[in-house]
Amino acid sequence: MHMHEEELHGKLDPQSRPTRRKSHEGGHVTEGQSPTVRRRQLGMELRRLRERANVSAIQAGEHIGRSDSTISRFETGRVTIRQKVLVQLLDLYKSADDETQAVLDLAREASKRGWWHAHGDAVPPWFEVFIGLEAEAASIQTYQPQLIPGLLQTEAYARAVIEADHPGMSEEEIDRLVALRLVRQKLLTRSNPPELWAVMSEAALRHAIGGPATMREQLLSLRDARRLAGVTLQVLPFARGAHPGMLGPFHLLEFPQPSETHVAYVEYLTGSIYLEKPEEVRRYRLIFDHIRAAALPPNESVALMSVVIEEMTS
Repeated sequence: MHMHEEELHGKLDPQSRPTRRKSHEGGHVTEGQSPTVRRRQLGMELRRLRERANVSAIQAGEHIGRSDSTISRFETGRVTIRQKVLVQLLDLYKSADDETQAVLDLAREASKRGWWHAHGDAVPPWFEVFIGLEAEAASIQTYQPQLIPGLLQTEAYARAVIEADHPGMSEEEIDRLVALRLVRQKLLTRSNPPELWAVMSEAALRHAIGGPATMREQLLSLRDARRLAGVTLQVLPFARGAHPGMLGPFHLLEFPQPSETHVAYVEYLTGSIYLEKPEEVRRYRLIFDHIRAAALPPNESVALMSVVIEEMTS
């Protein structure tokens, strides 16, 4: 499934932005916060309490009859923790009453269902995490070598991509995937949207997905998207030759809270990888910096879009 989305430094500093709080119900963006981010926050708090208590992951696992790898999954927010187990850990960590209550409240928020559950099994489990993180990101940086980023796709273009990616899929299932993608795009038009910096290869402009009419509509929409608050678009032309992005598409998600771990996200055919170690994220950030430095400036990128649109018209 193609879920890719997906003056160089000062604009994207997450520390300079106010904390954002969002949630999503029934496909609509409302105030609150993503349960995915709540799980991550819960995990970080559990790790802080464990380390403060000088308890190893092995000891914590033994206390609840689990392995240290289970403790790791709790602390990275990858799995939901039951209240009984949570209370056992908090008791082991000797958390204060106010800390215990705060953690229990956070756990309740983390256990809520995200808006994407309304789309049923249209959302594979490995992609649920990305949707939740995307909803809370202060900035999204994405490189796409073949496709227009998902957050900027028109309905017709998205349908053509999904149909090509899922031969034999029913019309109903395709409709649900298209609807999911369109709901995700509401991020860019809400009152406090994330900063989106998208670099795409010239191939993404010239690969006529869905036919000339669909592609022309997509490029016109893409050209207009530069007017959205916080959106920066660049095109990496064929003439640039070799560049660091040839290994494939990726996303960088940065969050407004200083305590939040930034994420590099990479997809493959049947799943995805979330890279959160600082050195891994720094590596992808460096690659993105090199890619956007090699790409055309935003105004020249828009000019190239106009050239391609005119070529499709003539």
